[in-house]
Amino acid sequence: MDLHEFFRILQRNWMLLVGGTLVGLIAGAGASVLTTPTYTSSTQLFVAIQNSGSVQELQQGNTFSQARVQSYVKTIASPMVLQPAIDELGLSETPEQLAARVTAGTDLNTVLINISVSDTSPSRAAAIARAIADSLVRAVEKLESPKAGGASPVGLSIIKPATAASSPSAPNTRLNIAAGLVVGLALGLGLSFLRTTLDNRIRGEEDFRRISPIPVLGGISFDQEASRRPLLTQAAAQSPRAESFRQLRTNLQFANVSGQARTVLVTSSLPGEGKSTTATNLAIALAQSGQSVCIVDADLRRPMVAEYLGLERSAGLTTALLGQADVDDLLQPWGDDSLYVLTSGVTPPNPSELLGSQAMKATLARLEGHFDTVVIDAPPLLPVTDAAVLAQYVGGVVLVVGSKKLRKNELEKAFKALELVDANLLGAVLNRLPAKGPDAYRYDYYRTDAPKQKKKSSGRRTVNNSNFRDEYIDKIDHDALPELEDRRPPSSFPNRISASDRSQS
Repeated sequence: MDLHEFFRILQRNWMLLVGGTLVGLIAGAGASVLTTPTYTSSTQLFVAIQNSGSVQELQQGNTFSQARVQSYVKTIASPMVLQPAIDELGLSETPEQLAARVTAGTDLNTVLINISVSDTSPSRAAAIARAIADSLVRAVEKLESPKAGGASPVGLSIIKPATAASSPSAPNTRLNIAAGLVVGLALGLGLSFLRTTLDNRIRGEEDFRRISPIPVLGGISFDQEASRRPLLTQAAAQSPRAESFRQLRTNLQFANVSGQARTVLVTSSLPGEGKSTTATNLAIALAQSGQSVCIVDADLRRPMVAEYLGLERSAGLTTALLGQADVDDLLQPWGDDSLYVLTSGVTPPNPSELLGSQAMKATLARLEGHFDTVVIDAPPLLPVTDAAVLAQYVGGVVLVVGSKKLRKNELEKAFKALELVDANLLGAVLNRLPAKGPDAYRYDYYRTDAPKQKKKSSGRRTVNNSNFRDEYIDKIDHDALPELEDRRPPSSFPNRISASDRSQS
């Protein structure tokens, strides 16, 4: 893992990092608040030889004292020392219980003994430390006294009496918070790497490139307004969403630099990845560039193009495939540009058979001969075989990949389905990408934040646009409705396809 990948994981999982750190801080602070304060009192004793003599005797005595000090330290935890202190202070605990709160030690190469006692009361801690020190002095004097009688050759003196502590020794709030911060950060990092390891969803371009080397034609950021206003014409001209579809149009032209793929099929791996909105807006963007474009709604199971564009879909592709009407009479113009729409028509019981028929192949060839570009909105690849069947009849395929929705194994299955039919995969479109973060795919480097202006639409476009109608239906004078009806386009459009071509289909 390189440094770039490490920081990308941190950016993706910053909420886990922040959450883990906060949990650690709260746990550390909570431990400090909930822990009963403990006070520590210390005392220090000096071990000396009671006789005086030559320098050599003093050196021997000092060596003897250092050797005995370790034994005296061990003696402090014994009932011989602790029980008298308990009896003196009237404590209600056993020597073993008291020993757990007593710490004894000695400094290296010295004859000093340090005794520390912890207690919830500072005065009681000091009293216990003094009592233990006095008991140790008496115990050593008794243990070191000669059996023949006489004074002990070893004497202990208290050189630092125990005093009551002014502040608690525990809990250490700063240490607890610092430890909680470190533990929480480590927890957040661990969860981040675990989540990255277990997560197999496509979240951005880098995840996609690990699966396939095909080019990414563009990225569409997630927009809350897209569910209500899905069309390119409903967004501001300089908005990131509008620019992303223009960039997609440009990249698609470069991917099809030879111009052989005049019919482009737009599909996805699973439903809900945004293929219909992508296909519709791609067709609009191509028409805005001056091309004559026909968009065909070939999703005969869940057709959406007619709904997005506000057109009637009862007669369309299936009508032409069944021979009930000529495709020329079924094309519906939309907008002010050279954009024509062939809606899905009535939903048939056998979509795969209709889409794979010779009539479908002839219809696409006929449309391709009279339009600069034909965009086909096809069903998703994995649930049904419709898109794979259609991929054999088109010049190129564009795969829409929904960010955070599609898993890596599902994307691999979609690629295999296209490989089986030898489809010409032009590239992929990453949809529903986050607007910010490591997986963002933005085009707003030169964006102008000009306020949105309402564009006056023609009568034909206003009536045909269902979103416009839904938004302003309450504002229309109902007495003027007959006049609006008269402004609708006729049911049959000027022939775009010659009669000789009709006979061929």
